[in-house]
Amino acid sequence: QSQLVESGGGLVQPGGSLRLSCAASGFIKDGYAIGWFRQAPGKEREGVSCISSGGVIRNYADSVKGRFTISRDNAKNTVYLQMNSLKPEDTAIYYCAAKYSCSGLPKAWGQGTQVTVSS
Repeated sequence: QSQLVESGGGLVQPGGSLRLSCAASGFIKDGYAIGWFRQAPGKEREGVSCISSGGVIRNYADSVKGRFTISRDNAKNTVYLQMNSLKPEDTAIYYCAAKYSCSGLPKAWGQGTQVTVSS
């Protein structure tokens, strides 16, 4: 059964780094694009980044460009989000989602992982 499981969240000081992982068994093998989204308290869920099935297409929200990097290891059925130079405004629950393409709508969601950036 295909599923998405996020990990790697936690508490980090401003300027610090975290690497999120999305174990996407089934979806990776089936050639899905994987996207990262986040939802801060009182705000709508927003797209952060997406990587296509082959890894050629990688896109980022303007708010994270130059700080976040998305990658995938198809052999490990895992997509990563390396987050550097973290800011308090990056605090949110981060979700990964499987999509037919980076321009499409999510088909399935993980349960989310909390990222808190605070001193």
